[in-house]
Amino acid sequence: MGVISFTGVKVFSTTLARDRENMGENITKWLKENSGVDIVDKIVTQSSDKEFHCLTITLFYRHKV
Repeated sequence: MGVISFTGVKVFSTTLARDRENMGENITKWLKENSGVDIVDKIVTQSSDKEFHCLTITLFYRHKV
């Protein structure tokens, strides 16, 4: 298994339901605004307690050469 090299990390995270609904649009907007990067890996994390549900999407990227 090889090592994935990256030059940056972008984290999208929210606990609010309306923000979770818009997260995909926010990620798409960020990707369009940062067209000079290639996504090399991603991690989706969900956690919750009695009151809050947190969704985090972490993108690992490398700047295009």
